[in-house]
Amino acid sequence: MTQIKDSSIQLYLDTLASKNATPGGGSASALMGAQSAALTSMVCNLTIGKPQYAEVENDMKELLNQSEILRGQLTAMIKADVDIFDELMATYALPKETDDEKIARSAAIQHVLREATNVPLACAKACAQAISLSKIAAQKGNTAVISDAGVAVMSGYAGLKSAALNVYINAASLKDREFAETKIAELTAILSDAEVSSQEIYDLVKTRL
Repeated sequence: MTQIKDSSIQLYLDTLASKNATPGGGSASALMGAQSAALTSMVCNLTIGKPQYAEVENDMKELLNQSEILRGQLTAMIKADVDIFDELMATYALPKETDDEKIARSAAIQHVLREATNVPLACAKACAQAISLSKIAAQKGNTAVISDAGVAVMSGYAGLKSAALNVYINAASLKDREFAETKIAELTAILSDAEVSSQEIYDLVKTRL
């Protein structure tokens, strides 16, 4: 089966719009983050080698390396979301006729729900990193494509906020409330920082247009 990352944009959107449960919002969140990283890479590639930006050449090369690594990580998360959702649905389909089956099913669901909380949290963290990288592009990138740095931060922020929703919905179903609240606290800290930095980066881009 062709992976989502290897399909055409049209096929991906058609599948996203269909009755199929996957890909869904989690995959879309990862894609938003990957787009953010890709746009930061674009700004780097259009800055590197330009004589007027020679003083930031090394910074842009390092940023490009980081954004490309991050793009690969976020692209992999597109499939990771599909995989964990399918695994969760499989546990809900387990037999529940006897008391033993009910106990086993409940335990399996709770086990997978922990990972179903961790997967979007990892995506949220990666999107937050994409936002941070876009700041450097906004500060030092070629002004001819500086608006793309702005789109990068907005894509990263949209991916972060979207991934957060999947953390919330899965954490809400966890019986281990200590684990759930720990993950929510991590997410809250990420969101708080990103809320401020995303607006600052967006405003910075506007000053360089």
